[in-house]
Amino acid sequence: MNSTCTYLVFCISLVFLLAMRCEAIDTTIGFVSQPLNQSNFDIQKPYDVPLEQRYNFSDGVHKLWVLKTDKPHSRNSKTSPRSEIRIRGYDYSSGVWQFEAYGYVPCGTTGVSVMQVFGSNPPYATTTMLIVKDTSLYYYTRTVILSNLYNKWFRLNVIHDVDQKNVKVYIDGVLRYDRAGRLGKSHYFKCGVYSQKEGSFYMESRWRDIRIFKRHD
Repeated sequence: MNSTCTYLVFCISLVFLLAMRCEAIDTTIGFVSQPLNQSNFDIQKPYDVPLEQRYNFSDGVHKLWVLKTDKPHSRNSKTSPRSEIRIRGYDYSSGVWQFEAYGYVPCGTTGVSVMQVFGSNPPYATTTMLIVKDTSLYYYTRTVILSNLYNKWFRLNVIHDVDQKNVKVYIDGVLRYDRAGRLGKSHYFKCGVYSQKEGSFYMESRWRDIRIFKRHD
């Protein structure tokens, strides 16, 4: 086989591998869905405003919003403003767990975390943060997970393998991130809005069909 043919075979193989990587899959196969109801959704919002001024649940959609000038979620906290759903009842320290939900970010929201895998060894507090910056969704601030995300629903699946120290992020069933996560003794999932550096004055995200899975061993 001459060099030209070898190169063509290489290119075809590369295209095939990339196509396979971009193929949408069902990430929940082999996992067991955990029961959830409204009691599992602990809403963390600025301590000095009523819940209905930063959170609304209607027609199956959780809408959460916060202002850059808001207070933290408790009087003693020194953290930034947030309006987040903290999943209760499924804290974990081992095994393989998965968060699934459909998310929506309106145009203009930026500089804000919209999903977290909480828990890590110091000096970090989280294993995963998905942050909106400008028009894209990032894994922290380094890796683009989804471009042009505004004003459209997307399905988010985050799989955390504690024992293997691995985090995978899927958008609409397509793998977008697969790397080592941080350590930590206890973890849980959060979604909503949590102000970060250079955040917009008004920040909002919406979530529906939130589900928690654990891999069946």
